[in-house]
Amino acid sequence: MTEPDNNLHRYHRQMLLPDIGEAGQQRLREAHALIVGCGALGSAIADTLTRAGVGTITIVDRDLVEVTNLQRQILFDEEDVRSAIPKAEAARRKLAAINSTITVNAHVDDFSARTCARYIDGVDVILDGLDNFETRYLLNDIAVSRGIGYIYGGAVGTTGMSMSILPHPRARSQQASPRLEWSAKQATPCLRCIFPDAPPPGTSPTCDTIGVLGPVVTTIAAYQSAAAIKLLTGNLDRIDRRMLSIDFWSNQLRQFELAPAPLEDCPCCARAMFEHLHGDAASRAVSLCGRDAVQITPATANGSMDLNAVAGRLHAHGNFTVTPFLLRGQFATETGENGAALELTLFSDGRAIIKGTTEPDFARTIYARYVGT
Repeated sequence: MTEPDNNLHRYHRQMLLPDIGEAGQQRLREAHALIVGCGALGSAIADTLTRAGVGTITIVDRDLVEVTNLQRQILFDEEDVRSAIPKAEAARRKLAAINSTITVNAHVDDFSARTCARYIDGVDVILDGLDNFETRYLLNDIAVSRGIGYIYGGAVGTTGMSMSILPHPRARSQQASPRLEWSAKQATPCLRCIFPDAPPPGTSPTCDTIGVLGPVVTTIAAYQSAAAIKLLTGNLDRIDRRMLSIDFWSNQLRQFELAPAPLEDCPCCARAMFEHLHGDAASRAVSLCGRDAVQITPATANGSMDLNAVAGRLHAHGNFTVTPFLLRGQFATETGENGAALELTLFSDGRAIIKGTTEPDFARTIYARYVGT
């Protein structure tokens, strides 16, 4: 009889589960999870997977810890706010104190088509801690082209959604060699099978405009984490192939049956078109020379943004007015470099000029936070 691994003793209660056991725990120790976005969802996922013993966790996030994060982002505290620590690094420090036997890689970066190659080699599962569809479609392209599992999740207001994506092998690049594989029968629809196109900018609410209930976040993050553990321990048939939708305020929980994968008209997993990965569908952020401003041009600009609706959501965050051509105003709660007032000019096609900064990544954050992508 094989002697138990004493290094795994801390996971004893988890290994009592018949579908995990010591063999499953060893698989977790050898696994590599990529968490993109370390805000509300990402920090809860990172905490759970660290305690579960996933051997390598890579976190990518471009933002700093702010006091308004503390209501729901469980890895951070007031000292992180006072020290202006990036979320990825603050998370790494907390996770190292929780479990010193695993490796946590923290990267303060904007995850994009330009930067993603730095972080995806050797990854076994991708977990979504994002707040925008543009980057989600990039994660979906990466997952499908490389044959990597992708666990989608989103939470805003009192609602949340999640689904597990095991991409169909037919769209996988011939150069891809994932460590974890599944059959065509076990595959699921990809994100673009369900949402072929991103909602136009300004039409989707964000946490900064309508708020978010903390328990929604932790519930969706727990659902994502459980799916990742099932995948990494080889329990593929235990993964839910439905989409979960919850609303804690109206007490509704729905699970939507999804068609077999891939949907024949899906541009990603049926036709292997990866325009988000290749950068063809990415928004553009350009610093305007001599103007102390950055112009954001979203990929989904279509000329039909409801500026009055956006102004209504921005009402609590500053003074904004709408003309027949644009929305313009100044934030009361945001400042740019050197404490400069941050101004927003938003056009009906979704294009925006954010004045008071010359940093494209910061401007993209402000756009995603208050306009939405």
